[in-house]
Amino acid sequence: QVQLVESGGGLVQAGGSLRLACAASARTIGFYAVGWFRQAPGKERAFVAAITSSGINTRYEDSVKGRFTISRDNANNMVYLQMNSLKPEDTAAYYCAQGGRLTQNPRGYEYWGQGTQVTVSS
Repeated sequence: QVQLVESGGGLVQAGGSLRLACAASARTIGFYAVGWFRQAPGKERAFVAAITSSGINTRYEDSVKGRFTISRDNANNMVYLQMNSLKPEDTAAYYCAQGGRLTQNPRGYEYWGQGTQVTVSS
């Protein structure tokens, strides 16, 4: 059983930055794609970004392109989401998830963390 723990969320003003971290309990995360998703109150969970096991390929949701960067450190079982130029509409609970391949579909991910809250004030 893989456990994922997110951290780094918080309250930030619009235009600010946060760096989310996803820590995995197993070194096997290095063999899997990892995605970040977010869920705002009353909305469905939505894709944000994903990265392949090697870290070579990434994918982003259109609204975060150029502002967010996903990266990983397989030696330390970590995946990161650097979020710059944050906007109030980025406010949501952010989740990392481990999956078999690079996909925007949440059904493609087997293990999920508990989430970390990001709140962006205007």
